[in-house]
Amino acid sequence: MGEFELIARYFQRPVQRAALGVGDDCALLQPTPGMQLAVSSDMLVEGRHFLSTVDPRRLGHKALAVNLSDLAACGARPLAFTLALALPAADPAWLAPFSEGLLALADAHGCELVGGDTTRGPLNICITVFGEVPRGQALLRSGAKAGDDIYVSGALGDARLALEVFRGTLALPEAQFAQARMRMEQPTPRVALGQALRGVATAAVDVSDGLLGDLSHVLAASNVGARIDAEAARTLLGCPAGTLSPEQVLQCVLAGGDDYELVFTAPPSARSHVKSASIQAETLVTRIGGIEAQTGVRVVDAEGRLLDARYASFDHFR
Repeated sequence: MGEFELIARYFQRPVQRAALGVGDDCALLQPTPGMQLAVSSDMLVEGRHFLSTVDPRRLGHKALAVNLSDLAACGARPLAFTLALALPAADPAWLAPFSEGLLALADAHGCELVGGDTTRGPLNICITVFGEVPRGQALLRSGAKAGDDIYVSGALGDARLALEVFRGTLALPEAQFAQARMRMEQPTPRVALGQALRGVATAAVDVSDGLLGDLSHVLAASNVGARIDAEAARTLLGCPAGTLSPEQVLQCVLAGGDDYELVFTAPPSARSHVKSASIQAETLVTRIGGIEAQTGVRVVDAEGRLLDARYASFDHFR
C-alpha cells in the first residue's frame, strides 16, 4: 500500500465546514465572522508519550484529545485539524483501529481532518488543531488575580498510577489498574467546560505535565502565587487510593501529568457561575486553593501548615 492509497483509505473524508480539505497543497478554513482562530500543535512519540503495546484505537483517540484539551483551555470551539504521521510500515491492522479512534473523537467534537502528511519512520504522531473563539473572549494564562479561587476539572493522578504500574514500582488490583490505564490512554478533553467558562474564568491551562507545573505557567504569566490545600487536592484522585499513602496520592495528583484536565481561576464572586458552567458541561470541578499576591506555590495542610515535600512535574529535557 502506497502513501496516497493509505491516506485515501484511512484518512480522506469529505469536509462539511472547511472551505477545502484533504487533496490539495493547502486546506482552506473560513472562520465565522467575529471569531479568532485558536491554533495548537502536539506531538506524540512512541516510547516517550506512549508504550508500543497501547491499543491503536485508544492511541488515535489520545492523539487528538491532547490537542482538543489545548482548545478547551483557551475556551475555543474545535473546527479542524491536520495529521502528520510517521509509520514504520503501512499496516492495515494498525491503521484501521487508529483511524477509527481518531475520527470517532473528531466526529464527537465536529472537528474535521483537513490535511497533513505521512512518511516512513519511527512511530510519531503530530496533530495541529484549529478552533475559533469570539474575539477578545479567549481564556489566557495571564489573567489570574490575587484572591481568585483555583479550580480543577475532573480527576487527577490516575494516569500516573498506571505509569507506575507499567514501571513496576506499584501494584494495583486489576479493576483499579484498568480504570487508571483508561485515563492514561483515553483522556477526555474538557471542550464543553472551556467554552462554558468564557467570561467566568480569569485564567486557564490544561494539565498535561502535572498540576503544579502547569499551574506555574499561569502564575508566571499573571505574576502571582498560589496556595494549594492538600486535603482538597487529595480528593482529585479518581481511582480508589487503596494502600497509597497520603503523600503518594499528593505526588500523583500534583505532579503526575497526562491528565488533560483544566486548572483555572475565578473570583469568589463567580462561584455560582462556575457551578453553572460545571453543570452545563456535565463536568465536576473542585476548588483546591487560591491565588495570592506573593509569588511561588505553597501546599498547606488542613491547619494551614506548609508541606515541605517537592512535587516536580514532567519536563521533556530533564
